[in-house]
Amino acid sequence: MTTVANVHEGTDSPFALSHLDSLESEAVHIFREVAGEFERPVILFSGGKDSIVMLHLALKAFAPAAIPFTLLHVDTGHNFPEVIEYRDRTVEKHGLRLHVASVQDYIDRGVLKERPDGTRNPLQTVPLTEAIQQHRFDAVFGGGRRDEEKARAKERVFSLRDEFSQWDPRRQRPELWQLYNGRHAPGEHVRVFPLSNWTELDVWQYIEREGIELPQIYFAHEREVFSRHGMWLTAGEWGGPKDTEPVEKRMIRYRTVGDMSCTGAVESDATTLQAVIAEIAASRLTERGATRADDKLSEAAMEDRKREGYF
Repeated sequence: MTTVANVHEGTDSPFALSHLDSLESEAVHIFREVAGEFERPVILFSGGKDSIVMLHLALKAFAPAAIPFTLLHVDTGHNFPEVIEYRDRTVEKHGLRLHVASVQDYIDRGVLKERPDGTRNPLQTVPLTEAIQQHRFDAVFGGGRRDEEKARAKERVFSLRDEFSQWDPRRQRPELWQLYNGRHAPGEHVRVFPLSNWTELDVWQYIEREGIELPQIYFAHEREVFSRHGMWLTAGEWGGPKDTEPVEKRMIRYRTVGDMSCTGAVESDATTLQAVIAEIAASRLTERGATRADDKLSEAAMEDRKREGYF
């Protein structure tokens, strides 16, 4: 006699969700949970692939209604032009509201100082935390994934931050059976990571399945770059290249995008989604480990910044 339990055991069951369907369902549930539990949520949106997928999921979660969240971007001033153009076009397309916290503004006011190496990624913490306080955001969605970096692997889906936006791994709460605890005191907020359980490969396979448009910087193209510390960087006003760093044209693409001064490209001939997916499936390095100089400063670089309020 066939039982209900037996119907669900086989992978061929008509009731079984695919791997991507399961990840999508989890993320949609998280978005809806936050909408019901918090008063002023915001989505971090930079125009990078993870934030693009996160926005796509949010739009799905509340369709046909508009998403009940605004967007926030911490702009270093050293972003790739292709990504900023995509960001603005997407905001306009969906009729969204975007808050921009500018690192350059903080430098101009003397609140922050340029670093000798020209990178502004570590300077994002103050604009981010002050924007959260100014707008009284109580839940902040980020596109961080556990597979990216070991400090992020410690993060829960709902990650409590204190009144100074600081993260204490000892205050992480259990999340058994996908039950999320958004309780927080006045002044505190919760960072929320709907893509926590996704991998880089999952993200790209979902982009292919959903037909999501991306900035072309993610696909192989010829670009003028120079080599520094084993990475191909794009020249810019941030301080590169030096006289000893010749510029050359290479076929490259970016696995992740951020501040131009610390985001490296990888040599690639992957010009299509299928080729990118095949390339990632064969890679033995995480995207941040391969292309983000700011994560190579020390073994605990990311965790130290997270404790200070960084994502």
